[in-house]
Amino acid sequence: MKVRILVSYKDSVLDPQGQTVKNALHTLGYNFIEDVRQGKIFELDLKELSPEEVEKVIPEISDKVLANPIIEKFSWQIIDKSQTREGREKIST
Repeated sequence: MKVRILVSYKDSVLDPQGQTVKNALHTLGYNFIEDVRQGKIFELDLKELSPEEVEKVIPEISDKVLANPIIEKFSWQIIDKSQTREGREKIST
């Protein structure tokens, strides 16, 4: 089983890197961009865990290790290999 965890700043926290990227995009003429938020993606390969165990352990790992709960939030999803894409392929959700 594979789990993807997205960690990003909470909405109330200033994101200077996101602002820099937004300004660069505006400079390049992409003025329709309203905001950019920077984040981190973690993909974990898990073995021999039940769905109930995953529901318990992933938030625990995210809170303790992957995210700073004071300034960051996280979301996660179970994925399989057919859902992963590399390179320049379009990802639609």
